[in-house]
Amino acid sequence: MTENQASVHGKKVERGRSGWRLALTGINLALLAAVVALAAGFGSRFGLWHFRTGFEILKWSAYGGLAAALVSLAAAVLSGKGRYWKGVLVSLIGVLGGVLIFAVPLSWRLTAQRVPPIHDITTDIVNPPQFVSILPLRKDAPNPAEYGGPEIAVKQRAAYPNLKTVVLNAPPAQAFERSLDAVRRMGWQIVAAEPKDGRIEATDTTFWFGFKDDIVIRVAPAGHRSLVDVRSVSRVGRSDVGTNAKRIRNYLRMLTAGG
Repeated sequence: MTENQASVHGKKVERGRSGWRLALTGINLALLAAVVALAAGFGSRFGLWHFRTGFEILKWSAYGGLAAALVSLAAAVLSGKGRYWKGVLVSLIGVLGGVLIFAVPLSWRLTAQRVPPIHDITTDIVNPPQFVSILPLRKDAPNPAEYGGPEIAVKQRAAYPNLKTVVLNAPPAQAFERSLDAVRRMGWQIVAAEPKDGRIEATDTTFWFGFKDDIVIRVAPAGHRSLVDVRSVSRVGRSDVGTNAKRIRNYLRMLTAGG
């Protein structure tokens, strides 16, 4: 090996070592951002801080994820030039992790901009199902249990035009049991099940931030068939970022599965 070749080889080795060190920095940043993101939600869920504080922490974790992705990308380039493939692999993991951490709050923000700032969704915007047994549980909730009226209905109709009453080809008693079984399969906490009133009330708690949203289901007779309406309302937050509509869709899909 000539002196020039040795010099070139030495530079490659040094680049590879520098890329490896930078790759470790990037992946450690990604791990730290991930821990902060998890803590943002679970800290809110377990009452360590207000959910708005959790959102602020989540925002900073997203910045950390972005920084991790950029540092890891630089490390990948440096490791590649030094032909240090282990560094390239670790760098790419750091890039992927950082992007994922940044993408979660970004997707929430984009969704919040796309959907209306409402938190009360129902399949019947004219005569929505009413809460009864859940009312004591919502007494300290910032969001009221009373429906917001035509203003909310217009916004919902524009954003979720396909959310409508479901007609089941079954008598009320059978439709009620079918509706209750779907609630159980959804994993919601059942608060009340009143067959005579055709009313089911339940609460769903989100996994990460622990938000509690309340659901009321109404089963009404319609000849030999039954009408099923669902309403889902968040206890806190002006906007639900589309969560209640998604919950109702998933429930109705489960209810009508198999006809």
